[in-house]
Amino acid sequence: MSNNTSVVKNAVCTFCGCVCDDMELTVDLDEKRITKAKNACVLGRAWFYEHKIENYPVALIDGKEASLEEAVDEAARILVNAKFPAIYGLSDTTCEAQKEAVAIADYINGNIDTTTSVCHGPTGMAFQGVGESTASLGEIKNRADFVMYWGGNPAEAHPRHFQRYAVSPKGLHIPNGKEDRTIVMVDVRTTQSASVADIFLKVKPGRDFELLWALRALVKGAALDSSVEETTGIPLDTMKDLVERMKSCQFGVIFFGMGLTMTRGRHFNAGALLALATDLNDYTHFVALPTRGHGNVTGADNVVSWQTGYPFGISFNRGYPRFNPGEFTTADVLARGEIDALCVIASDPGSNFSKKAIEHLRAIPVITLDPKPTVTSQLARVAFTTATYGINVRGTVYRMDNVPLTTRPAFESPFPSDQDVLSAIKERVCELRGLKHASNRMTRQTAKVAV
Repeated sequence: MSNNTSVVKNAVCTFCGCVCDDMELTVDLDEKRITKAKNACVLGRAWFYEHKIENYPVALIDGKEASLEEAVDEAARILVNAKFPAIYGLSDTTCEAQKEAVAIADYINGNIDTTTSVCHGPTGMAFQGVGESTASLGEIKNRADFVMYWGGNPAEAHPRHFQRYAVSPKGLHIPNGKEDRTIVMVDVRTTQSASVADIFLKVKPGRDFELLWALRALVKGAALDSSVEETTGIPLDTMKDLVERMKSCQFGVIFFGMGLTMTRGRHFNAGALLALATDLNDYTHFVALPTRGHGNVTGADNVVSWQTGYPFGISFNRGYPRFNPGEFTTADVLARGEIDALCVIASDPGSNFSKKAIEHLRAIPVITLDPKPTVTSQLARVAFTTATYGINVRGTVYRMDNVPLTTRPAFESPFPSDQDVLSAIKERVCELRGLKHASNRMTRQTAKVAV
């Protein structure tokens, strides 16, 4: 390690949805790499230590090196000439870049979708139908004496969630940490997370909704017979004891993961859990929060929502935003072979979408923005190498509890940010369509009429 080092205090880790903001990064400025990441978990350390500046081309067109300006022009022409273009990803970039992507989708009358559609999309739908009782992770740390995890494995997916936010930290009203809390785990299997639980409920696969509805019935004082045990796999006496604990706590929280949203029931499961939290507020204070995976997937939901009114799976092809999961979500429109151009931002659908979707992905022009080569970028007509958000780029990200944080970059990158590239594409799209770029929609509509 060289003597030319710097220390970045209170840096933000953008690997997962915990977005821990207490990192202390030691940076080797000569080699442009992070040599120490104090307070980071095992996933965070890998995120910081494995990041290094590679000698990638700033842009490729058909696999050949191109200038940034040439690639921006080609990308804009692909989107403008497409009849049904789409934009996808956005969960691992800044809110500022996400905003530019929404503007592009609007200007090209295309689709915009985030990775939420393949993870907590059902939760977004449940929010609209049921609403939510929520709180910040800070409130939970300081007040929650009953903590339940449903359909998630934070010990492996969010290693600091227990330590920093919900299980072991000592809070203002929880002076003894875990000793003052009741920890409950609900899952279809025993995971590493189950070891911290005071109560573990092993629900039958695909029976989350039935268990949640049974708990709601017990909260409301309804009588249940023993058939509920056979259906859910949970003894009725265990359910009754759990409900009494939930009703008698001072501040309760249910964190829920994709084990709930990506199984039989989907948004009905999430809706039932949110409704259970609402029911419990007749007796005590109770909240429910999804545990989010990507570092700024919550930011993507927020930005797309405040720009369009909806969180994901949105089409502008009629000149205004329409929301319909299954119709406008990227995995579905690709699998049906409907879109004829795709811009992928900080995601890799070529490695995890269905076979039909990937086959169509190979048949259409694709644009990618990513700090490193991916399966999708290797299929791309235009591939941009961009700086890594959080490590090289300052911007806004949202923690899983909807709290926005500003990143503190460790060192600069020779590559442009996603925001820079998307802003340039947006400006070129406006030029090609004869639109005057303006911040308000009224001017844009006037320009469209003139064209």
